[in-house]
Amino acid sequence: MKRVMAILLCMVLLTGLASSCSGTKAVTVTTEASGATGTTVTAGTDSTTAKATEGSTERVTLTFFTGKVETIDVMNEIINGFNESQDKITVVQEYQKDASNVIKIKFASGDVPDIMTTYEQGYADQGKYLDLSGETALWDRLIPSMKVNCTDINSGKQYRVCTNMTMAGFFYNKTIFEELGLKTATTWTEFTANLEAIKTAKPDVTPWFIFGSEAWHLGHLVEFIPHGYLKQKYGTLEIKKAMLANDQSILDFGSPTGSMAVFAQNLLDLKEKGLINSDVLTATSDNCVQDFANGKAAMLSNGMWVLSSILAANPDMADKIGFAPYPAYMPDAKPVVLVAEDSGYCISSETKYPQQCKDFLNYLFSAENQKKYSEASGAPSAFKDVTAQWAPEAIVTEVNNAVNTAVNIGFTNEKPAGFTGDDAGRMVQDLLSGKYTAITFAEAYKKAWDAGMKS
Repeated sequence: MKRVMAILLCMVLLTGLASSCSGTKAVTVTTEASGATGTTVTAGTDSTTAKATEGSTERVTLTFFTGKVETIDVMNEIINGFNESQDKITVVQEYQKDASNVIKIKFASGDVPDIMTTYEQGYADQGKYLDLSGETALWDRLIPSMKVNCTDINSGKQYRVCTNMTMAGFFYNKTIFEELGLKTATTWTEFTANLEAIKTAKPDVTPWFIFGSEAWHLGHLVEFIPHGYLKQKYGTLEIKKAMLANDQSILDFGSPTGSMAVFAQNLLDLKEKGLINSDVLTATSDNCVQDFANGKAAMLSNGMWVLSSILAANPDMADKIGFAPYPAYMPDAKPVVLVAEDSGYCISSETKYPQQCKDFLNYLFSAENQKKYSEASGAPSAFKDVTAQWAPEAIVTEVNNAVNTAVNIGFTNEKPAGFTGDDAGRMVQDLLSGKYTAITFAEAYKKAWDAGMKS
């Protein structure tokens, strides 16, 4: 009798174990603080090869890799909706603060995400991305100029889809400017004078807040100011060709009087005069947003993606935010403003699940989800069939004025694969920490660019 009871008990235990292994478990998406170096955000099931129901086809898991901290929450919402809408695919979001550097490691190690928001010309040349040129229904929905921006200059193909447009320049506190009778600067001399006036009249306010602990932010300064000068001087197509060919007769990165050295010296001068925050090397994006939203910082450099964070921190800022181009800082320069594609998505050419990746992107690109994404990220949609209130009307007017009065430039997508924007940002960190003079910074930048072209 005892033997029979033991057998029955074992059968019950085995049945329960099998039952627990065959089921799925919904996981609520949670996100770590934005200052984390890396976060994996999982939705849908608790197993990378879980089955939706007993006897069904194996559920595929896709990794979605991003460096866009400001869109984590809205992407969590969209990813959860997708995972719950069907039983074939689970998408897992991985955020990395240093995404452009981490993706190099992933490509080198073979741990390549299925879908990614990072894009580098060198990787396009190496065939790392899936060709999306044939997705006619998708391209037909996109504003034509955005399709042009998504087209690889070397192959003429499209390896990424950008769902939004963005602008970047200087956000400024209109109330402070009006109180002090300041006008937005068109030259670096005027810009420095504005900062000095703010420091003198309001010593408790940071004239220009730079969150230098985040390399991507400093990398953007390089793209928008010294690279921006080259883009407006030579034109978009010519500078793209020069960067791809590493034509230093045009780029002139290492010259002691070139755009890179002058940019570096300008930053050092501002630091010495106390016109940027003293904690520039440790300050975070959150620090910057809070100080600007609370009137403790007068200016910051960023793109439209920062708007939602500022307004969340202080909704009363909606009619107090001004927007201006980057002032001209070279003798033959003009003010520039970034007007470019934003929120780009690539599929790895190595993924085992290209169709499943497209299925997720089609869900993400639906008009309903893109309206939600556009409004959450504070960026105009690139889709013709999406209407979104991406910013308060007063801010939209400020942005339109800047776009119409300055030379429009794009991102530097033609950087060498071995020298990313984050790498450039880390060099600016070294500059601000005293490792370089302006001239040695320019020389080191050229050397790093040259080495990146060879990797």
